[in-house]
Amino acid sequence: MHRFFEHYLFCMRLALSIISFCFLLAASLGSCSANARNNGSDADSLDAKYDTTATITLLFAGDMMQHAGQIKAAQMPDGSFDYSECFAYVKDEIEAADIAIANLEVTLGGKPYTGYPMFCAPDEFAVAIKDAGFDILTTSNNHCCDTGRRGLGRTLSVLDSLGVPSLGTYRDAQDRARRYPLLVEKNGFRIALLACTYGTNGLPVPEPYMVNLIDTTQIKQDIAKAKSMQPDAIIAFIHWGTEYVLTPVSSQRWQADWLLAHGVDHVIGGHPHVVEPIEFRDSTNLVVWSLGNYISNMTKDTTYGGLMVTLKLEKDSTTRVSDTGYSLIWTSRPNVSGHKTHRVYPIGIADSLLNGRERMMRDFFAKTARNLFGKHNKNIIEHYSSNMSK
Repeated sequence: MHRFFEHYLFCMRLALSIISFCFLLAASLGSCSANARNNGSDADSLDAKYDTTATITLLFAGDMMQHAGQIKAAQMPDGSFDYSECFAYVKDEIEAADIAIANLEVTLGGKPYTGYPMFCAPDEFAVAIKDAGFDILTTSNNHCCDTGRRGLGRTLSVLDSLGVPSLGTYRDAQDRARRYPLLVEKNGFRIALLACTYGTNGLPVPEPYMVNLIDTTQIKQDIAKAKSMQPDAIIAFIHWGTEYVLTPVSSQRWQADWLLAHGVDHVIGGHPHVVEPIEFRDSTNLVVWSLGNYISNMTKDTTYGGLMVTLKLEKDSTTRVSDTGYSLIWTSRPNVSGHKTHRVYPIGIADSLLNGRERMMRDFFAKTARNLFGKHNKNIIEHYSSNMSK
């Protein structure tokens, strides 16, 4: 009987132990399940936090000119040239972009240096452009053959020595096949760049050099090659239009529509030496009819002003435009400012840094450009720069 009770007690203790274990196990499993849910939520939060969209900002600027007055103003007593002041007030805005591109509308053919009508600028000018933050230069324009074979070849050699990629002119067909279209890779983006000009002021292109001209048969082949690079965007820089005309002529409109219809995403124009309107079509395609002059010694009407246009792209599973806008710039000349060299200023430069004549120039250009853009721009606004000091 005693053994029976011992066995009974043993069984009861075992049963209680098993029940307790089951309760503990259930509680543990519940806790693990809750933790798993919490951990999953945290993981999702972390994924959301680090699953960022890639972005890239491109900046486009107009014609980089060097007239005789600019060359003379930049020359130092020892015969060298100093352009360090020219871009000091716009440098921050240029450098803020991931990629900044401008049109080099001079040759770098070496001495003798000359202004209009046959441009040949000192090498220091190209150095200053690079130091200002410009990453890429287009070279196909109506002045690229001004100094013939020497200028075409030496311009490419100087830019190569500075590590500044260029597009639009080439040493020969093999050089063009190797370097064109220009593919830029940055921030996870692949951007294919095209460039061409309406002509070379009647000057022949010396063999074996090549200059990209507006030839739809050739451009169609170039677009096909650009597409084969699997880019996120194709951008065409085109030298076109009529000088000093503030709105695009019919040939520009036809050419822009043709480029977009054949697969170009954005069209950036220059040559008129004045600003022309900007269109952002269907929140997809940017068309800049003319960027105007970026730096020059020109005084006619509003030829002393220009644009910096920005294009921001973003991508995850697709690539799209997330923002685009523009800011106005203008060039103050030494005979107006009293300074040693020409200076490119943002339109919002502080009044205290300008004299009366400079303020009149700035205000006239700003009023003219803003009236023009207010009538003709489509879906794009000015990025107003605040008053600046240096």
